[in-house]
Amino acid sequence: MYFDTVKRSYEDVFIDPEKGISTIQFSEATEGLVLLFDLLESSAFSIVQNDMNGNLKKIQTKYLTDTEANDTLEHLVINEQGQKKREATEGLLWLKRGLEFTAVALRRSIENPDEELSISFTEAYKITLKKFHGMLIRPVFILAMKACPYRADFYKKLGEDQELVQQKLAAWLTALEAVVARLNSFYEAGGHDKGF
Repeated sequence: MYFDTVKRSYEDVFIDPEKGISTIQFSEATEGLVLLFDLLESSAFSIVQNDMNGNLKKIQTKYLTDTEANDTLEHLVINEQGQKKREATEGLLWLKRGLEFTAVALRRSIENPDEELSISFTEAYKITLKKFHGMLIRPVFILAMKACPYRADFYKKLGEDQELVQQKLAAWLTALEAVVARLNSFYEAGGHDKGF
């Protein structure tokens, strides 16, 4: 089962109410999410994976400069304030947008069991990432959405026991949505997306 192959689930990402989201645990869970796109078996999704991996690398690089000071994603962003290059802040901004896109697509898929993935992902793209993409990148993403595998094939790749797959996916997705919601609030409240 896919969920047994990931290093860490979003359910296991610690969120301190005061300090924020554990940087290292978030990184590990997100590496697992990127692998989910392998199950979509389309080279068109490589742009999504490459984008997410590139942004994750920016966060990990910044984290390693001072693991104590950058222990949470929130601290990592705050520590970059006032710097000319805020690569981790920008990387996390784009990564959270990609995570939100994935979460919206999968939530829609769960709630609409007769809907094919191409529709779920296309509709999610329209309400999450499309507004941030220019005219050159939009067609690439729209092509990727159309290249989604059949719903039944994708869910089979998540695991044989479909009842267990649905349970695990629902719990993982709820945890991912909580992470995205917290990051959205943090960026909005602090104006951390300004200039990007």
